[in-house]
Amino acid sequence: NKIAMEIEVNPAVVEAALNKAYRKIVKQVNVPGFRKGKVPRSILEARFGPEVLYEEALETLIPEAYEQAVGEADIEPIDTPEFDLVQMEKGKPLLFKAVVEVKPDFELPEYKGIKIEKKLREITDVDVEEYLKMVQKQHARLVSLEDTAAEAKEGDLVVIDFKGFIDGEAFSGGEAEGYSLELGSNSFIPGFETQLIGIKKGEEREVKVVFPEDYREKTLAGKEALFKVKAHEIKRKEYPLLNDDFAKEISEFATLEEFKQDIKNKLKKNEEVRAEKDLEERLVQQIVNEVKVEAPVVLVDREMDRMMQEMEQFMRMQGLSMEQYLKLSGKSAAELRENNRDEAIKRVISNLTLSAIIKKEGITAEESEIDDKIKSFAESYKQDFAKVKEVFAAQGRLGVIEDEIKYGKVIELLKKEADIVVTVISEKQEEAGEGKEETLDDKK
Repeated sequence: NKIAMEIEVNPAVVEAALNKAYRKIVKQVNVPGFRKGKVPRSILEARFGPEVLYEEALETLIPEAYEQAVGEADIEPIDTPEFDLVQMEKGKPLLFKAVVEVKPDFELPEYKGIKIEKKLREITDVDVEEYLKMVQKQHARLVSLEDTAAEAKEGDLVVIDFKGFIDGEAFSGGEAEGYSLELGSNSFIPGFETQLIGIKKGEEREVKVVFPEDYREKTLAGKEALFKVKAHEIKRKEYPLLNDDFAKEISEFATLEEFKQDIKNKLKKNEEVRAEKDLEERLVQQIVNEVKVEAPVVLVDREMDRMMQEMEQFMRMQGLSMEQYLKLSGKSAAELRENNRDEAIKRVISNLTLSAIIKKEGITAEESEIDDKIKSFAESYKQDFAKVKEVFAAQGRLGVIEDEIKYGKVIELLKKEADIVVTVISEKQEEAGEGKEETLDDKK
């Protein structure tokens, strides 16, 4: 969806830009018989040609005139424009053409009064007990079993030496000493851990496995291997008793019952947040499903690039480089990027839809709201607000923050105008995919 504009710049504006260009260039050139910076404009043009001033002036004239024309035409470009100079002569207006791709026009479906269900899962004592068990496991301690007759079981940590062979030959990367392996963690080749169930301290065993066909190391994929294993130590998890003392030790509460009630309250809050996010996603998707528009290629490509950046950041947080991840996944960067195409298209259409609603509803972000976001960021990192804002402005991030605020507002508008029915579903109903335990009108 490209448009072409013919843009005209007043001769007086052109002349002012040429004078500005002259004042800049005259400081940089040397002309015999004149001090630096004192060469008259006519002499400078005669020696270097008038085009030297025009080239400098155009660097600011064209972008500024283009931005003004975009604002007056009330269009939303989504790509870098292509410029074609038509006329630039002394005493005449500057004429140039600009061709740019803009956001596609499409008809918005009805986005108010949408009937939608907010699904809240009931938080029960069973949920509290499961959470409490998880906390108990987190505070378990490993105890080394001194009894040489003790057999390792699932959940135990065994300290082993192992060496792998294929067709009687040891292979690279197939051995280690003093390796700690939790039985049942499924961190090793399928079948390896289960064959160590029952092993005793000091015992040696042979473990036979077959490497999966999709194993990351292609030279080993699908091959049978034999591992010689020796167990040096067996460690078992010892769990703390769930009582008042445990509650006092790990929380601010004096009794286990008080701790349980706090867990229940937090689980309810977490469920409310989850259900609200789920509602927002389904509400937007319900509107987007009615939109008839083709996602512009340039926006899809940009979103795919952004998704790759997000993935790379996530991998870094996991301690992996993108190169390491690609090796583990067995895919190239291009393949991984292409896998994101469908999701990128969905995101683009969703963003176009919300952007169109924002424009129609006249939703804006106040400077004070942008500042509040920056202040929050600055405070969390103990940075000076003014410096952070200056950096964000230089990086072009103020526009991103502005969009975040506007998108947040449009989501709140859609929820306010929706006909929301709150449904509390019990665990049994959830498993059966059945109806409602409690229904409330939640017209916000």
